Amino acid sequence: MATVHEMDHPLIKHKLSLMRDKTTGVKEFREATAEIAMLMCYEATRDLPLKEISIETPVAQAKVKVISGKKIALVPILRAGLGMIEGMLEMIPAAKVGHIGLYRDPETLHPVEYYCKLPSDIQDRDVLLLDPMLATGGSAVAAIDSLKRRGVKHIKLMNLIAAPEGVKTVQDAHPDVDIFVAAIDEKLNEHGYIIPGLGDAGDRIFGTK
Repeated sequence: MATVHEMDHPLIKHKLSLMRDKTTGVKEFREATAEIAMLMCYEATRDLPLKEISIETPVAQAKVKVISGKKIALVPILRAGLGMIEGMLEMIPAAKVGHIGLYRDPETLHPVEYYCKLPSDIQDRDVLLLDPMLATGGSAVAAIDSLKRRGVKHIKLMNLIAAPEGVKTVQDAHPDVDIFVAAIDEKLNEHGYIIPGLGDAGDRIFGTK
């Protein structure tokens, strides 16, 4: 079963509280999204392999550790996932970036992929899949399905807020995908919104509501 990593860092909790407040403006909301993504990236990359190399410091020769060439791709789910990219690239500037676009069919309520552009070597990369909200889990499962169809073997899902229902949906469909989340909230309401949540992340990031 996939492991769920719920962040408990005070900085993350503080910034997430700012995001939840309905009086927080677009600029502050967008900045907090990027900052939390940056802090979460620290934890999600904890298992990156290292190798030892020799360098010269200003005073002596030293053996130091560097990341051993692990290839990483960042893949936001459009459009809200774009809000997390800036913070992630601050931490992993060499990562390649792909995009997956999904919308929910109004009749079936199932996610439909309308756009997918990924690095040509995506099958050789560890993917960090980004979406601020994990509500029903439908979009996350569809995005993971899409990545696996293209040969991706190692995927981590990163969300700011999740509902227990969404976590279970992803775990049931993809037990090999670990979930990194800043907070797991109480539940979904009848409209599929996370309670207490923070509203529509995409609208609040881009100021479209």
